[in-house]
Amino acid sequence: MTKPAELEAFSAQVGEHLFGYYLPFWCGPALDQKNGGWMAWLSNDLKPDRTQPKGLIVNARILWAFSAAHQARPESLYAKMAERAFDFLMNKFWDAQHGGAFWRLDDVGKMIDDSKKTYGQAFYIYALAEFHRAFGNQPALNRAQELFELIERHAHDAKFGGYLEVCNRDWSAAGADARLSEKDMNEKKSMNNHLHVLEAYTNLYRVWREPCVAERLRELIDIFLARILDARTNHLQHFFNEQWEVRSDTYTFGHDIEASWLLCEAAEELGHATLLARVRIIALQMAGAVFNEGYGADGGLCYEGRDRQIIDAGREGWPQAEALVGFLNAYQLSGNKTYFAAAEKTWKFIAEHLIDRVHGEWFWRIHPDGQPDNKLPKVSEWKGPYHATRACLETLKRLRGL
Repeated sequence: MTKPAELEAFSAQVGEHLFGYYLPFWCGPALDQKNGGWMAWLSNDLKPDRTQPKGLIVNARILWAFSAAHQARPESLYAKMAERAFDFLMNKFWDAQHGGAFWRLDDVGKMIDDSKKTYGQAFYIYALAEFHRAFGNQPALNRAQELFELIERHAHDAKFGGYLEVCNRDWSAAGADARLSEKDMNEKKSMNNHLHVLEAYTNLYRVWREPCVAERLRELIDIFLARILDARTNHLQHFFNEQWEVRSDTYTFGHDIEASWLLCEAAEELGHATLLARVRIIALQMAGAVFNEGYGADGGLCYEGRDRQIIDAGREGWPQAEALVGFLNAYQLSGNKTYFAAAEKTWKFIAEHLIDRVHGEWFWRIHPDGQPDNKLPKVSEWKGPYHATRACLETLKRLRGL
């Protein structure tokens, strides 16, 4: 049994970091005081590069983060930041002609990439639903519902199930390049896309108990269990063709541990007891594989593996955030103190290695020798306050539950 004093000390550290240190960075140095919204890119030592794009992902994640923070600790500053993010998304990213959100803007807010990437639309839904939860904002819910219907009409694969990666601006099928980013394989379907559609639809279902949302959420869980999860290894496979034939042979420990608790969250929201029991068993198996194969003696989670071997031992920031939540979730499901100790050790790794005590926020990546990668930025279209804020809020909630 975990001692109350231990839980209180853990909780105090996490809360102090989130509200006293982490979020103030996103209310200050990260703001774009010149062109509105937030800076597109800041180096590790906070030097801007205004040639970099303002991305849909990071701006949606900022809206989610301040909406969620305001629910945990209602403060006028968080409401102000959430409203700023909401206005920027609604006025700059929304495509008034075809519906949906643009993928990228330039520094002054002009559209430079009009593609409709399902991953980005999903994060917009995720954020809008959270903003509605926090403030009861009806236009946010209306826009989330509109986005859901656009995704379902144009990106859902009625024949084989799941969702295609990319559509053109007018929602027609994308051509040769179906990738989310340059480092991804050019395939029709991916684990990463489906993980965040799952997450978005879970949050949407919290505020809109529509049967069609529940139906798609159930389909997504089934796809993860039947198609994306490799039952032999308990790792998630990355890329697939339209028929769900596997096209990749690696896995990322951060996505595995993130999915282990997001699948539980989705099944809990649906309220299907049999499904939830099955998902919880699989979630524990996934957490066990991550713990046994990717978790280091220093408390850090390695990035990537193949055939039960680590092929990238770097410690990126976001997988540590997901490990914190995933190991706590595994402890809650199993009562196995090993997982609680792993979560504590992950938090210690974050506190000692990831948190930038000079410039704020977290470093993007820590090399195996313990040094941060200073070539990677502090803020970018892929580096925002989502994983860390969510990990801290989930940790606080779960520690209270214990």
